[in-house]
Amino acid sequence: MAQGRGWEGAVLKLMRAKDFEFTVTDAQDVAPGFRRLRLTDGGMLAATGVHPTMWVRLWFQNAGKPHQRGYTLVDPDPAAGTFSMEFALHEGCASDWARAAKPGDTIEATVQGTGFDVPDPAPSRLFACADPASLPALNSLLDALGPVPATIWFEGGTGDGLPFRTDPERHEVRAVPRRDAGRHLVAQVKEALPELVRATPEPYVWIACDTATTRALASYARKELGVPKQRVNALGYWRAS
Repeated sequence: MAQGRGWEGAVLKLMRAKDFEFTVTDAQDVAPGFRRLRLTDGGMLAATGVHPTMWVRLWFQNAGKPHQRGYTLVDPDPAAGTFSMEFALHEGCASDWARAAKPGDTIEATVQGTGFDVPDPAPSRLFACADPASLPALNSLLDALGPVPATIWFEGGTGDGLPFRTDPERHEVRAVPRRDAGRHLVAQVKEALPELVRATPEPYVWIACDTATTRALASYARKELGVPKQRVNALGYWRAS
């Protein structure tokens, strides 16, 4: 790749990560503070295959230094070699790039660390904790699980036209305002989840919030509620500053 990536890039290269270049073909503001880009994959999907919640590392320049962030693929099409990405816009070099992106722009990407196994046996109910940053992954998971009902705690509000793929007939979305650096969400989940898990023969817990919140809830589900570790999938999507 054209630009140096410092120690992070060196470590990923040692781990046999695969590098690709994506090209923007379309850009659309789907909601205030939420932008969708359509991209060509540079041959990635043919080389890596596709799985639910699949994500890649995009490389940005931040004050002259390389910076990588993970983003979920939206509607990947291996035959066409295309996919979309959705960006929750805030301060930072990744959001700055997404705001300005236009057809013809390119960005370098690395595939390493992504993975997801569809739970077996299938969940009798999904319990998910998400926020705008992980909404694309949540949508991908809901698509993959099809008819499985879900209870979803969504931190940060559900208004403003965010592109949810929830079905009100089988998905219950509980909007939770972000307070106390995520501790309010943790308290809400801890209050409701024990009874729900007890009433569910095959629960599956999926957590994708900020790193501290994700760790707290994953530990609670495994250690306090006794959900088997293979039935808990947790990944911190961002770090609270």
